[in-house]
Amino acid sequence: MLDSVMSGVSSRPLINGHFGPILSTLPKVQVSNCRSCGIVGRYRIGVSHRSLSNHHIKSTDGKAAIYRMSRRQSHVNATSGHPLESEPEAFSSKGSWKTSLDIFYRFSRPHTVIGTTMSIISVSLLAVESISDLSPLFLTGLLEALVPALFMNVYIVGLNQLFDIEIDKVNKPNLPLASGEYSVKTGILIVLSFAVLSFFIWWIVRSWPLFWALFISFLLGTAYSINLPLLRWKRFAVVAAICILVVRAVIVQLAFFLHMQTFVFRRPAAFSRPLIFATAFMSFFSVVIALFKDIPDIDGDRIFGIRSFTVRLGQKRVFWTCVYLLEMAYSVAVAMGIVSSCTWSKFITISGHAILASILWSRAKSLDLKSKAAITSFYMFIWKLFYAEYLLIPLVR
Repeated sequence: MLDSVMSGVSSRPLINGHFGPILSTLPKVQVSNCRSCGIVGRYRIGVSHRSLSNHHIKSTDGKAAIYRMSRRQSHVNATSGHPLESEPEAFSSKGSWKTSLDIFYRFSRPHTVIGTTMSIISVSLLAVESISDLSPLFLTGLLEALVPALFMNVYIVGLNQLFDIEIDKVNKPNLPLASGEYSVKTGILIVLSFAVLSFFIWWIVRSWPLFWALFISFLLGTAYSINLPLLRWKRFAVVAAICILVVRAVIVQLAFFLHMQTFVFRRPAAFSRPLIFATAFMSFFSVVIALFKDIPDIDGDRIFGIRSFTVRLGQKRVFWTCVYLLEMAYSVAVAMGIVSSCTWSKFITISGHAILASILWSRAKSLDLKSKAAITSFYMFIWKLFYAEYLLIPLVR
């Protein structure tokens, strides 16, 4: 079944017939003629002693000159946003698998993959009532939720890159579609394949909480990015923030908890105090991520008409709003620890959140808002705080 789906997706008639409207909305990507590759081919079949006057190369060592010219052409393609499909050496070297893995690693936006992984594991642990629950049944149920969720994560971040190629050339030129390491059709193939695989795994598992988690994430992720009438919600700051909040704060907490509670452990649905805390706290965090992610991207967003809060209010105001929101969330968490009746949980909740709050404040005061590199680094630091919170959530009682 999967083989037929994959072969169908990769065929040119299917792409042109069924996905023509989507392709027409994507930014136009020019494909380099790559004359140097043709020259290399002619050289290899015996024309090594001809003059390459068209490229102004005069060398007694024709092979070395051609290699240097080919490498220069490859560099031009990569920096100008052209696909590198015509560069055979990029995929024929011994380290090609490492190169391919690195490209896909950047395409998958690893900080979101880590965030999704840690959040699902953390929320699943909230359904554990005793040590005996940490069984092969728990591990199987966790993998049944985690794998399709990660596939859906790749679909969402990949789709966003497909419709943001020109913006990313300004904001994130190292991403594979913006740099030309992936062509548009390669991006479409990856995105559709991972979406299909995600729902295919659900079809095998048949957990309804898992289905709603995947389906709502699919709908909101598509509406957020795709450039069709009434869609591309990322253009609207409030709607964009709501999309991220619903997925990261509500769907992840509730749907994956219910998957473990009702489908895996076969227990009645019960919304515990730690689950309510996790949902409330991550609502703050999701709003912060939704606001902060646009601070380093202000240049490209302003050029292409994305009316983010950063574009409308300025970097400094949005930055300190994010910091204050997180400090408020940490204060609530400390208060949660104070009223806890569990001694060890009280200590961990209070001390853990107090330490994170003080680290955040210290780094915020020393940040240079005029440096894009410093802002991007701080954004990654926000994600590390996100990961740290999911280490604390299972310990809240």
